[in-house]
Amino acid sequence: MEPKVFSGRILDEAVSALGEGPTFDPATGTAWWFNIVGQELHELHLESGRKSVHALPFLGSVLAVIDPARQLIASDKGLFVRDTQTGQLTPLATLEDKPANRSNDGRVHPSGSLWIGTMGRGAENEAGAIYHVAGTKVTRLYDRISIPNSICFSPDGAAGYFVDSRVNKMMRVELDAATGMPKAEPTVLIDGKPHPGDIDGSVCDAEGLIWNARWGTGSVDIYTPDGSLVARHALPATQTSCPAFIGDKADRLLVTSAWQGMDEAQRAADPHAGKTFDLGITVKGRFEPAFRL
Repeated sequence: MEPKVFSGRILDEAVSALGEGPTFDPATGTAWWFNIVGQELHELHLESGRKSVHALPFLGSVLAVIDPARQLIASDKGLFVRDTQTGQLTPLATLEDKPANRSNDGRVHPSGSLWIGTMGRGAENEAGAIYHVAGTKVTRLYDRISIPNSICFSPDGAAGYFVDSRVNKMMRVELDAATGMPKAEPTVLIDGKPHPGDIDGSVCDAEGLIWNARWGTGSVDIYTPDGSLVARHALPATQTSCPAFIGDKADRLLVTSAWQGMDEAQRAADPHAGKTFDLGITVKGRFEPAFRL
């Protein structure tokens, strides 16, 4: 499918080696995302354009609102509660006892539970896993995962999606909508292997469409719940990594990107790699649920 020409804009010029984990807090009008390997948490107030970058003592990858005073952060050191006023970090739970691993993609289920993936720092084969976190209870769902991505959920919470980007097949699994726990074995929804690029981060909109950032092709692909590709939107960076709905109506799409793994020539040919974009189209998004403690 021929991609639609990029009609958006660069939302933030800051360059991240590995921009990931974007989300939006409608209560404060603020977009958040990580530069994972740079150990940074980026904060952008959309209306004013006010920008802050918070240094982290770990490799953070996922942020979720708990309440107006607290956020949840997933990292290579486990799960932490962050005070929104002071930035103070308080340990909440350990994901796994594997110092060579870090967290990667994750998202909060409509029930308030978290799905979070881990992987080897060098993307070692099958070194990671995907976990379900309810409060402080951590349950391993799937192991032998190399690069966990695309964790997202249908609006009613009855279906979950995820991918191991090395395998490059997006999986669909039936869930208990009240808990976010699987009720059946996952099945293949989208086989990305025959096509260029890797299935990276995804988010589901209010109609259940899956918006996927395709790493290596500089695009966001849109799939129906049955796995049919219905649209593709180009972006001016090859390694697009993850989308998030932003704006007071969740009607815009933020997309992060990365330059990790590029040599000097590749970076010169891809000058916007690592920047953060507004796709520039109107979408029917929805706000992320809060993590329930």
